[in-house]
Amino acid sequence: MFLFLKFLLAHILGDFVFQPTNWVINKEEKKIKAPKLYLHILVHALLLLLVIQFQLKEYWLGIVLIVTSHYVFDVLKITYQKKKTKRTWFVIDQILHLFVLIVAATIYTEFNYLAIHYYNDKYVLLLLAFLLLTKVSSIIIKQFITQWQPENKNENDASLAKAGRYIGILERLFVFVFVVTNHWEAIGFLIAAKSVFRFGDLTSSKDRKLTEYILIGTLLSFGLAILIGILYSYAVIRL
Repeated sequence: MFLFLKFLLAHILGDFVFQPTNWVINKEEKKIKAPKLYLHILVHALLLLLVIQFQLKEYWLGIVLIVTSHYVFDVLKITYQKKKTKRTWFVIDQILHLFVLIVAATIYTEFNYLAIHYYNDKYVLLLLAFLLLTKVSSIIIKQFITQWQPENKNENDASLAKAGRYIGILERLFVFVFVVTNHWEAIGFLIAAKSVFRFGDLTSSKDRKLTEYILIGTLLSFGLAILIGILYSYAVIRL
């Protein structure tokens, strides 16, 4: 299980943290000829080597499997995805990557979802939860709500969008803490507080689409934070 968590950590860092937006655009525009595609794969390979402490002789088969499959899946995604199917390909791509990580970890040890070793896994689990709550959740939410983004946005929306991203990260971190500390009632207060601050903006805008857009984003944000908190608590119980 610990090896799988290390592979997963390398994947999240490579796909979500150390892959700038301009790399994604470059891959979508130039497809298989995109220089950023190969740089992206190189970053993944280096991260994998880092998490296994450069023990390539012992884990070379798993590394080759992960890196090669990652390249194949990325090529398939950027080749066949369309504007309307980007979200579908995003989900398929991540599921395939996760499956390969499990297979690669199983090569070296019997994969047991409940076999968690206290001194190693608790810190990796916490780091994974933090990355999922921040960068990963932000990208997932953006992938799913951009299709409903209101068109009549003001010029000042750029700064507000950036502020909104950090507000979302903070609220997910708060929700996560409330879940793992079993203070579910505090989540209701957080939702109420956000509703009060948003009420004035939504009332003045008189834009139903904007209201629905914000509501969907909020529910996705809170839902992801609750899910991550539950999964984290479920894993920690078995330490």
